Amino acid sequence: MKECMITAEMVQTIIRKRKREIHKGHCGRILLAAGSKGMMGAAVLSCRGALRSGAGLVQLAVPENLFPVAQAAVPEATCRPRSFSAGDLSRYDAVAAGPGLGTGAESVETVRYLLKLYEGPLVLDADALNVIADPANDLLSLVRNRKGETVITPHLGEARRLLLCGGADGQADGAEKMGRTDLASRLVKLTGCVTVLKGAGTIVATPAGDSYTNTTGNPGMATGGSGDVLTGMITGLWGQRQPDDGGGFRRLSAWEAAVCGVFLHGLAGDLAAEELGEYGMIAGDLAAKIPDAIRSVLTE
Repeated sequence: MKECMITAEMVQTIIRKRKREIHKGHCGRILLAAGSKGMMGAAVLSCRGALRSGAGLVQLAVPENLFPVAQAAVPEATCRPRSFSAGDLSRYDAVAAGPGLGTGAESVETVRYLLKLYEGPLVLDADALNVIADPANDLLSLVRNRKGETVITPHLGEARRLLLCGGADGQADGAEKMGRTDLASRLVKLTGCVTVLKGAGTIVATPAGDSYTNTTGNPGMATGGSGDVLTGMITGLWGQRQPDDGGGFRRLSAWEAAVCGVFLHGLAGDLAAEELGEYGMIAGDLAAKIPDAIRSVLTE
């Protein structure tokens, strides 16, 4: 087990400069199950986070009546309905669910299908965590028993609800007072997932018992949609193939995607704050600064 800080030097060992001969297939086919009536902004921000992180193809699973909203806001992404088969899902290099998804019956079934049918890299955030935390939906066991790796990205309130769902009443009641590293570790034990506990000094905790504390970010990032951008970033990075030392390509592990996403997300926020100040920043500013954040790490 180890505890360490997430630094640019660490990220540089994982994210590499691209080879000239790569194509969009190397850069990942990403699916985002996100958005609902009145919450399409979350889906749009997640798409932008994935695209600005270098994802080759991003597809948004959203109710069909909302296709025009998504395609106008993010023309680089495509849309598909939320009806999945195992064959459909096997085409994707990484999938995320949750931002703006809602918690109604259709959303519950969307999360259930993904947990049952998709065996690749899966990121669960926001409303996906909320429907999992509802004991009536009986989804926590599906999370624990997934064949593929999973990353969850709760804030403190979502963490508390997950602990309650797992029967940890006392732990949930004391979540606000519990140390962040300890809380993240408890969530890992409950879910079996790499856990990104969001907040000042975001923690990435792994099933191996390792804990990583982020060193980037600022108070200006405490704004609606910031977490949606992060979800897209982690998913986009996870779906890519990075150059390896042997001249080929490799997939990132769950903890590598989480660590790099968290660091670059915070760095994008720091760059936005330098330009705009902390008070006026919005989540779209973070997405716009992702390319600068990646470039600054690769050129150091």
